[in-house]
Amino acid sequence: MSGTLYAIGTGPGAPDLITVRGARTLGILNILYAPAGRKGGDSLSLSIVNEYLSDRVEIKARHFPMSLDTAEKDAVWDAVAEEMAADAEKGKRVGFITLGDAMLYSTWVFLLARLRHRVTIEIIPGVTSFACIAARAQVPLAMESQSLAVMACTDDEDALEQALITHDCVVLMKVYGRFARIQALLRRLNLLDHALLMADASLPQEQCFFALGDMAADRVLPYFSTVLVNKRWPVKSA
Repeated sequence: MSGTLYAIGTGPGAPDLITVRGARTLGILNILYAPAGRKGGDSLSLSIVNEYLSDRVEIKARHFPMSLDTAEKDAVWDAVAEEMAADAEKGKRVGFITLGDAMLYSTWVFLLARLRHRVTIEIIPGVTSFACIAARAQVPLAMESQSLAVMACTDDEDALEQALITHDCVVLMKVYGRFARIQALLRRLNLLDHALLMADASLPQEQCFFALGDMAADRVLPYFSTVLVNKRWPVKSA
């Protein structure tokens, strides 16, 4: 008898931003896989969902290396996917949690590619970090006929510049360690007055910056930092 594998987006960080469906599903799981930032380390996504778990669920924390070594990452994804499939094939209700939404810049999609034709899968969407940031900062993601692009700052500068020129609204994710480059690009395109940066959205340590031009270029930002740009919304007055 085959069970079901659930991929659950936990949202940006605050436990009460998990969807009702996500919370209900967490409560019925037999096994929960939680990604950990390092081997033997804590899992932020697990800390978010703890209050929704039953006392009987088995937790399996697994480390996914943030490495440029493709072979190393493939070996981990293969091993974890095999383990998850074996659990589901025993009739277990198996969960995998991931920050934000499971289908956006998520480790989950690499597991999905390995599992989608093997076990029954249900994907439960989560609140994205940038949806949360827009709500917290009271700055629209996009209005009326505006176009919206979501970009990773790991992309090359030409691609980021083209997105900022072409689209009315742009979400710049993965800003950590790249703020100086993004600040300079926004300054060159005269977009600093239309950009904001939020770090650790919805968490107790949340920080929001509306004057990006006044920030030191070498400022060390938290890992979860995102910039929103809306060309028709002066964020300084938000």
